[in-house]
Amino acid sequence: MAADEIRGTALGSAPVPLSVLDLVTVGAGSTATDALRTSVALSRFTESRGFHRYWVAEHHSMPGVASSSPAVILAHLAAHTDRIRLGSGGVMLPNHAPLVIAEQFGTLEAMAPGRIDLGLGRAPGTDGATAAALRRTDTLNEGADDFPQQLVELTRFLDDDFPDGHPYRRIHAIPGPVQATTPGGVQSPHRPPVWLLGSSGFSARLAAALGLPFAFAHHFSAQNTVPALELYRESFRPSEVLDEPYALIGVSTLAADDEREARRQVRATALNMIRLRTGRPGLFPDPDEAEKHEFSPYEEEFVQSWAGNIVHGTAEEVRDGLDALQKRTGADELMLTSHAHRGELRLRSYELVADAYGLPTAEVSLG
Repeated sequence: MAADEIRGTALGSAPVPLSVLDLVTVGAGSTATDALRTSVALSRFTESRGFHRYWVAEHHSMPGVASSSPAVILAHLAAHTDRIRLGSGGVMLPNHAPLVIAEQFGTLEAMAPGRIDLGLGRAPGTDGATAAALRRTDTLNEGADDFPQQLVELTRFLDDDFPDGHPYRRIHAIPGPVQATTPGGVQSPHRPPVWLLGSSGFSARLAAALGLPFAFAHHFSAQNTVPALELYRESFRPSEVLDEPYALIGVSTLAADDEREARRQVRATALNMIRLRTGRPGLFPDPDEAEKHEFSPYEEEFVQSWAGNIVHGTAEEVRDGLDALQKRTGADELMLTSHAHRGELRLRSYELVADAYGLPTAEVSLG
């Protein structure tokens, strides 16, 4: 894996490359089919505007999020795009056998050579009961504690380099490197770059020790962003992958044509999160529903806190907020995630950001 497969190029007046994190949001009054069509339109649109990569998150048992199978969605997006990097933001490795992930992403790499990223996290992406159902175990911590060992196993499958005597030495992830050693085989020039994702110091330290790129979830752990990035940079050890640290941060972003509409959308986002955190997940609410909701004092306090971590407003306000955040954190890349109950609102948000930074122009419809 070459470093230039990781580093992007900033376009227009953006201080660093801009990318996309998609949760395939399902809003009230719409379906998962609608949400997936929006993802296709959004991937095509952001590709045309010069965004660097498009990642899909893994979440489970959440009616308002249709991204339970990132590899399936990425295969669909690969068929509708040509240049933008596609990846997982991320695959929650403890939920899966490493060989399965190596096979899935080897297949994606064969579909879209040189365009696939493999972002890995150790959280379940859901509640404890659902995690237990996914992992077929009653020990909910099993997997997360073994994450470093799972990561090593996955990497060996990707590289096809288990040592002699290892019980997996004769097992091969296909598509994969072993095909180059078979009669008539040709070595693929790429294998998916591995990223580590995190919201605390654990993954920052592990990514640094392994010399891997690091993606931090600023969008739901803003208070830990600067400490985690500092830990990553201070602990970084150069590797064959990277000679210096490279960190992106996920940023909740909502640009609208006027500030009031942006605030309405953000309150709906906060209501959605309140329901999720109190065990009442549902479809992403309409802003009108959020305006009618009687927030308790505790909920209102949460709304204000949550809104403070979303860069929102007019295009110019969002641009200024993103610039300030990048300067404060020193992030090498900003990965924007926008949540709204209608797909056209999400598309418009990215369009406004692209316009604010003077990115290449294009027209893409949701049809």
